[in-house]
Amino acid sequence: MLNFENDSAFTPEQVIENRGRVAIFIDGSNLFYAALQLGIEIDYTKLLCRLTEGSRLLRAFFYTGVDRTNEKQQGFLLWMRRNGYRVISKELVQLPDGSKKANLDVEIAVDMMALAGSYDTAILVSGDGDLAYAVDAASYRGVRVEVVSLRSMTSDHLINVADRYVDLEAIKEEIQKISRNGGYTYRPMSAVGMGIED
Repeated sequence: MLNFENDSAFTPEQVIENRGRVAIFIDGSNLFYAALQLGIEIDYTKLLCRLTEGSRLLRAFFYTGVDRTNEKQQGFLLWMRRNGYRVISKELVQLPDGSKKANLDVEIAVDMMALAGSYDTAILVSGDGDLAYAVDAASYRGVRVEVVSLRSMTSDHLINVADRYVDLEAIKEEIQKISRNGGYTYRPMSAVGMGIED
């Protein structure tokens, strides 16, 4: 049986140096659950550096459902906006079973296609098979598409239509947040010295 996993006409270095201008599309929910599965917390600065790998970045989009009452999430999204990400959000909808969800597949697909003439390589951070048609359509417009996701959470069809696939498991050491303070939990100044505990 032939092994096509590492059978490429180009070395990884050649692939990266020929990427041209890069646009990144991150499915926030998909990445969050992948990180949980890997048992890591993502360092989004490291992630941006790892995904661009020295290529010229057009824009990095981060798509997520939001709960406007969640102050921690609002703080995180503000940080993302101020650190190189364009945040595209949609209000979470409560489902009959009590869970909350926001599906942003259409937004990812529309942005990927609308900007197709402005970038050479799309990096899609998602394993959602619903995006396979958009990936295929972008490739017909001359865009090279790389998919980055956790293999166990990735549609085979999505991998098959992509030009390159990167398993998050293989790069987790490069993108995980390292605790520098030995477990100290940040508390706002208003809580310090006032007897307020987490």
